[in-house]
Amino acid sequence: MKITDAKVFVNSPGRNFVTLKIYTDEGIYGLGDATLNGRELSVAAYLTEHLLPCIIGRDPFEIEDIWQYGYKGAYWRRGPVTMSAIGAIDVALWDLKGKALNTPVYNLLGGRSRNGLLVYTHANGKDIAETIEKVHAEKEKGYRAIRIQSGVPGLEKIYGISKDGKAYEPAIRGGLPAEETWDSSKYLNFLPKLAEKVRVEFGDDLHLLHDSHHRLTPIEAARLGKSLEPYHFFWLEDTVPAELQEGFRIIRQHTTTPLAVGEVFNTIYDCQQLITEQLIDYIRMTVSHGGGLTPMKKIAALAELYHVKTGCHGATDMSPICLAACLHLGTAINNFGIQEHMRHNALTDEVFPHAYYFEDGFLHVGDAPGLGVDFDEKKAEQYPYEKAYLPVNRLGDGTLFSW
Repeated sequence: MKITDAKVFVNSPGRNFVTLKIYTDEGIYGLGDATLNGRELSVAAYLTEHLLPCIIGRDPFEIEDIWQYGYKGAYWRRGPVTMSAIGAIDVALWDLKGKALNTPVYNLLGGRSRNGLLVYTHANGKDIAETIEKVHAEKEKGYRAIRIQSGVPGLEKIYGISKDGKAYEPAIRGGLPAEETWDSSKYLNFLPKLAEKVRVEFGDDLHLLHDSHHRLTPIEAARLGKSLEPYHFFWLEDTVPAELQEGFRIIRQHTTTPLAVGEVFNTIYDCQQLITEQLIDYIRMTVSHGGGLTPMKKIAALAELYHVKTGCHGATDMSPICLAACLHLGTAINNFGIQEHMRHNALTDEVFPHAYYFEDGFLHVGDAPGLGVDFDEKKAEQYPYEKAYLPVNRLGDGTLFSW
């Protein structure tokens, strides 16, 4: 079998996605997700102009060598654009191989380790009362783990909260990036109140999670983690920008609240110290941004040695192809922790029909060959790409801050 062609599709069925399709001389094709929210065309160009010409004529079963060729062969390593492009190729090759061998991808990764994957969804409200209302609604759908986010008094706009009551979508179409304003003091004083109200309302059995979205310093994160200890959160996510991995030592020294980080990571070197020093409990790298299933399997193996579990990013800024890849990885490895599950809209599900399904708090990957996801090119063509930017964040005095 040989790779004969590869095409990149950039469409917007509800939001922008970059989809890779690799073709072979035996009529079998594989799909990969190359979406990088707000920078979609950069990845599409890197694939089309640089990587894809190098794989034509290759044996698609040579997944490891093709991955190394894309990573080491470029000389310029790492970074979200490079790794998203490499990841799309890698996932497409695993999908293709599974179809060729008529077996689900998880069987190629070691076989099934569990029957279903615990997932968490989001409950976002403009205030505590609305957040509690949203938690009730998600719990009734069957979720056993819910991430709680709420508007903060005194802050007009805040990550995770939609003003119009619709599903939260941070990427704004048209114009330049929106600007938001942040105040860590207001946030730190408010969040324990939210946690207390939600825990009193729902008792101890519901798993609660929260995302700080890289807004804090290590000592602020330590304070927050300590203040949340009475409410035994499943995890506290992305408290600080983790370029300085050793900063997590300060957080770890002050709190027993479990820590999760990594949705913006793209190589093992972004989390090596965090894992080997046991500074985190969950690694949140996702398959597409992390360079594909090939490196993610290795990262999970390293993490297992240090009691770290996976918690792959699974927001709707990644297509069902990426979510399926995360589910196959989570099905196969022993140290799976939890999977983020933001439900795609109906249009996205139509463009990307899939075998995975949700039931009673768990996602089930299904038994279709490959990833179990397809791509309706004709339907996708009806929804052209629309440029969109993620917001930027400033402090009250105008200083640019982490969004």
